[in-house]
Amino acid sequence: MTLAIVLAAGTPAAGLTTATGESLADRLAAQLRRAGADEVRFAANLDELTELVATATAPVLITGTDLVAHTAVLRHLATSPVGPTVALVLGDPPVPGRTAVREERGQVVDAGALGALDGDATGVFGGALRVGVDDLPALVAAARAAASGMLPVAAPIGPAGDVSALPAAGGAGSGGSVAAGGPGSAVDRLFAGLAAHGTLIFAQRVRLLVAHRVEDAAGLTAAEAAVTAVDEDRAELRLSVKERDDFFSTYFVSTWSPYVVRLSARLRLTPTGVTVISVLFALGAAVLFGVGGRPALVGGAVLLYLGFVLDCVDGQLARYTRHFSAWGGWLDTMADRAKEYVVYAGLGFGVSHAGLGNGWALAIAAMTLQTVRHMTDTWYGVLHDEAARRPRTATNASGGIGDRLNAASTRVQADTGSVSYWLKRTVVFPIGERWALIALTVALFNPLVSLIAVLVWGVLAFAYTGALRTLRARWMWVPVLDTVDATLHRDDGPLARWLPVVRPMGPLALAVIAALGPAVLLVGAVLSDAPEGLRWAVPVALLVLLVGALGAGAAHNGPLDWLVPAALRAAEYLFAIAVGVVGGAPGWLIFGYVFVLTVHHYDLTARLEKRQAAPPLHAATLGWEGRSVLVALAAIAGIAGIGLATLGTYLLVVFVVSVVLAWFVRPARSARASVAPAGAGGAAPR
Repeated sequence: MTLAIVLAAGTPAAGLTTATGESLADRLAAQLRRAGADEVRFAANLDELTELVATATAPVLITGTDLVAHTAVLRHLATSPVGPTVALVLGDPPVPGRTAVREERGQVVDAGALGALDGDATGVFGGALRVGVDDLPALVAAARAAASGMLPVAAPIGPAGDVSALPAAGGAGSGGSVAAGGPGSAVDRLFAGLAAHGTLIFAQRVRLLVAHRVEDAAGLTAAEAAVTAVDEDRAELRLSVKERDDFFSTYFVSTWSPYVVRLSARLRLTPTGVTVISVLFALGAAVLFGVGGRPALVGGAVLLYLGFVLDCVDGQLARYTRHFSAWGGWLDTMADRAKEYVVYAGLGFGVSHAGLGNGWALAIAAMTLQTVRHMTDTWYGVLHDEAARRPRTATNASGGIGDRLNAASTRVQADTGSVSYWLKRTVVFPIGERWALIALTVALFNPLVSLIAVLVWGVLAFAYTGALRTLRARWMWVPVLDTVDATLHRDDGPLARWLPVVRPMGPLALAVIAALGPAVLLVGAVLSDAPEGLRWAVPVALLVLLVGALGAGAAHNGPLDWLVPAALRAAEYLFAIAVGVVGGAPGWLIFGYVFVLTVHHYDLTARLEKRQAAPPLHAATLGWEGRSVLVALAAIAGIAGIGLATLGTYLLVVFVVSVVLAWFVRPARSARASVAPAGAGGAAPR
């Protein structure tokens, strides 16, 4: 049950009367109920708020009494999927008594009085926030500190991860606190205190809709007029489209997809239902690409385009209807990758079926390249998010080329709609451009040209992003893998944990070496007229591959160690492909096995992005090194094809069972446990 609290302390607008005759506080309470709050309570001061929050077991919405906004603004705040704790941030100029905010990558990285931000403020606190369950203890602590007139000082994290205390503004006896003399209202002091506690707070910006904080009757009248002037439903439909998207999506999809969104909402389709339909369109396109012939290829291109439109619509529908769920987000991520690789399979089959060459080899190469790229994208994003949360002195002290690249990137991103802006967004080969390229090249030429085009652009994009990100990462120097379970995201198995640790070389160097052995074996097998004669080299390549496991227990705190998961993915995929080629396995079987591996690894990254726990049966997947040993043994025994088929089927079954357990069985058990009658003494029976 979601609790909403209207905090009246310290706001001169508390006694203002709206145009409808009700108090501003009462109208906010009614809006909070319409926004989804199950219970709305009023708190006269921070002590009362502390008592209410202390017993809460669900996210809590908090507003002051000076906010004039569309109900949709509060609904968006209550349902925002970006993170558990979200604050409303406005673009209004800072005024005395309001909390100024500095945000980076959608995160609040600093908050306080305007003067304390050294002119780096990017907005002001909007007087409303949603606090996740895990952050409620920090909220209680912040409320108590703010009520006592003192706020804690957030300690910066140094380049090496050490924590050093800031000198307290109140002198040696202040106990690491500063007087809360900046923000004036209680809700402002509460928010500043929560940020100072180090809570990860995401920023909810207001776009197209209206939200203003008011202080007097004139301000209230002006804000109400601004709210009335905007059609709320029409604005929400426009808001369903991402503010910043890729070129193809912006000009060839989002110009008309909102009409599909509105139709889908009227038909009561769910975002998950639209995702399923988009998968069916992609499957149809893949089948037509495999059939070949100009009519089939053109038809497949049309289906592919429509499937991509629906791929955009599912997210837009979720934003329009505010129907977000962890399951839906996970499914959308997994479906996007599965659809793309099924299309690659259709293209590969089409090339081979038409006698144009080894289509499966091209499809395998495209899938491997794209997956490794996605792994680097994911971890670079995590790196950037972690860097944004750290004080600037800890992340850009070295300056140099990284500093200049970061400044240049910021300038280009700010120049929305310019040629340089679109070039930067297009050169990285995002999914819209990939699907557009496939559709056009297939319709105009054939599947062979399509796969070659995808590979060429993909390699260039990988080189471009890899070089720039490496330079910027060295500048930021953020040991991001040390902030998560490195063993999980390396995908290590029991063998990696048993092997000794080699620390001097570093985990990235070991992972790169691990990929070299399989790469050499694969090149040799491809160039050889009799690749089966290289069976003796499989154990050698395996030993080189296992070098990567020697870094499993080492600290992953180097500036480029965020590349370790991608390097290990490349090593495992290359080894499986090489073993399949040496063992004479058919191309479709090798593709299928690597596809199952990519599904497993995308599951890990999707859970990382959605802040979900590890898959329930993760240990049963054996780890990258365990799977590679089994594949190698099958090749040495002369049954590489059987080994790939058996292990691939096993991993697919484990994945399906894990999905059922994680998303259906366990939630159902938790739901039953939450409504089970309490036993003696109020404890639930065991």
